[in-house]
Amino acid sequence: MDEARARGVLAAAGVLPGAATDARLLALGENAVFAAGDLAVKVGRDAELLERARRELSVAEWLAERGVPAVRAAAPEALLVEGHPVTVWHRLPKAARPAEPRDLAELLRMVHALPAPPFALPPRELLGGVERWLRLAGDAVDPADAAYLRERRDGFAAAAAALTPELPPGPVHGDALLRNVHIGPDGPVLTDLETFSADLREHDLVVMALSHDRYGLSDEAYASFTAAYGWDVRVWEGCSVLRGARETASCAWVAQHAPGNPKALAEFRRRVASLRDGDESVRWYPF
Repeated sequence: MDEARARGVLAAAGVLPGAATDARLLALGENAVFAAGDLAVKVGRDAELLERARRELSVAEWLAERGVPAVRAAAPEALLVEGHPVTVWHRLPKAARPAEPRDLAELLRMVHALPAPPFALPPRELLGGVERWLRLAGDAVDPADAAYLRERRDGFAAAAAALTPELPPGPVHGDALLRNVHIGPDGPVLTDLETFSADLREHDLVVMALSHDRYGLSDEAYASFTAAYGWDVRVWEGCSVLRGARETASCAWVAQHAPGNPKALAEFRRRVASLRDGDESVRWYPF
């Protein structure tokens, strides 16, 4: 799904007061995110994401009831428009400052203190999107690389299923990145709720450990995260398994952008090569 396709879906949805051509594109990944006035609209990549979009709306309502600062839906239902799920949200105000690791840690502490919601959350299928992302990559990536990632996926899925957690399992954000925290006038707000799951709390903490190891997060910044949360997941013997699973998923996620995007293809190849070489020191770049 490119921007032109996403704008066409946005126009067909008719959820904005003005023309879809006037909406500002904020992001283009699993979803295209547009903003206009005080609304933000997410257009999902394909119909497979409809159930996830519906669950995200339920999660947003539940977090509001529990007093967790998070994005709020502006419409109660997810639409399916020309094969794409569409959801409408209240637009967040301009950020007061960049999010910091301690901000994320504070939000995760709140989420991890929650009991199960009154609706079912799925397990965190971290590797569940690998096949779809590789399918979307098509012939743009080397078939041998795709086969290698599928093999890694299967191995890490089995290893993750056998883990014994240190923390009590329960609700998790599922994609606890700094970019999913917005600093509003009243403090940190959690965004992108679509991967909320019921699983090992360690899933949320491994994300920042990987940010430190692969994406250049400084020692000081990582220490501020663990200090604010109160525990360092790297002391847990299962950390390397969840880390490896997330690396595999992150590599496949980039693959879906490879067709027609040379930068994505180059990043995909960098990541696969580092995994094949077992070199954990190779820097990865956000995409």
